Amino acid sequence: MEAPIVFRNVFKSYETPPIFVVRHFSLTVHRGEFFCLVGASGCGKSTVIKMIAGIEAPSKGELIRPEHVGMVFQSYALPPWLTVADNVAFAPRMQRLPEAHVKELTGRYIRMVHLEGFAKKYPRELSGGQRQRVGIARALAVDCEVLLMDEPFSALDPVNTDELHAEILEIWKATSKTIVMVSHHFEEAITLADRVGVMRAGTLAEIVPVTLLRPRDENSPEFAEEVRRLRECLAMRAVK
Repeated sequence: MEAPIVFRNVFKSYETPPIFVVRHFSLTVHRGEFFCLVGASGCGKSTVIKMIAGIEAPSKGELIRPEHVGMVFQSYALPPWLTVADNVAFAPRMQRLPEAHVKELTGRYIRMVHLEGFAKKYPRELSGGQRQRVGIARALAVDCEVLLMDEPFSALDPVNTDELHAEILEIWKATSKTIVMVSHHFEEAITLADRVGVMRAGTLAEIVPVTLLRPRDENSPEFAEEVRRLRECLAMRAVK
């Protein structure tokens, strides 16, 4: 099966003369995979995900990406004048789908993120965790194969984060979508991903496969060893 996302020696600069924030970046994300990018602030993670989304274009190199993707933002990015249902329905309506189909998609994804009973609420009436659930449902309603998540849980408390980790894994299994997520946290990456890409200074330093079976126990010695291995990978690259 053809991979939905392929980078071949991609560079990205926002300046002239160029100062590359992403350079020599090559990566293949497989269909149905949960892939996570980690690294320090400013290493280029968000730029990579913006290129996959089509928000930014490579300065050099080749990028194969889907025409349409769903995107979940750290800041929720929910229009405050729209209800939960209207936020989720926004993309299907923009695609001019029949209203009956829009309502079916909206109801399906609101149920998938466990927000039944909140359809008529506005973002200001929701908690942070509930707002991010709306953001996830809205991205799913685009009905695309690839779901992008840019540090989606970083503003949430630990309880909401744990709940949403479990829910996003349920959604991933139920929909078979390809997911690419950016994270600052090694533990989060090991909890969720099939493979973790370690970025440093705009380059993909290494890709680390996660060998643990699901569900993963964050308190197990095996989990701690996977996190240690990931930290060691970034530390070794940083020394070189």
